[in-house]
Amino acid sequence: MTDDTTPLPDDQQDFSSPDEEETPRRTAVVAEDESLIRMDIVETLTEAGFEVVAAVGDGESAVTKARELRPDVVVMDVKMPQVDGVTAAERIGEDNLAPVVMLTAFSQAELVERARDAGAMAYVVKPFTPADLLPAIEIAISRYQQITQLESEIADLGERFETRKRVDRAKGLLQTNMGLSEPEAFRWIQKTSMDRRLTMREVADAVVDQLGGSGKD
Repeated sequence: MTDDTTPLPDDQQDFSSPDEEETPRRTAVVAEDESLIRMDIVETLTEAGFEVVAAVGDGESAVTKARELRPDVVVMDVKMPQVDGVTAAERIGEDNLAPVVMLTAFSQAELVERARDAGAMAYVVKPFTPADLLPAIEIAISRYQQITQLESEIADLGERFETRKRVDRAKGLLQTNMGLSEPEAFRWIQKTSMDRRLTMREVADAVVDQLGGSGKD
């Protein structure tokens, strides 16, 4: 039986330089019921410049800490006591609290789809290294920021979903045809939207029409 929380060092901030204190570090909540893995994740994130504001061992605590602390990202295992990771991700997503990166020992498509449908922005299959985890976290944070920006334009939930689909398709076409990364493709859509005084959905539709034929979903 593993313990439920990982103590975080009280003097974690004592070694910060004045420059680091001027720029607040991004924050993370870690939820993993295996204490050794949890400590490894905390160490990886801390070394990467994150401030781990909570490290817990069950899904219920993860949701509580996400609501209380509003971190920049939640890194969470799929299988945990009390509330599993997929259910916890659903609650975090419903309240729009933070992007979630799911950790799983299983790579089955069904589990990945469940995690995605629950609101997870990225997932990592165990066993993983920092080189696997850290890029997934950056992807999750980037996607979450994109979705937040899109949803700020649109009040209707159905319209939000349709816009996200179209913008995702346009991003894929820009990545393929212009050699852009996913964040660069989104920024291109966003900038074009502002420059031409169009909604991002209108820009996405134009990209799909020009680069992807007539196939609008």
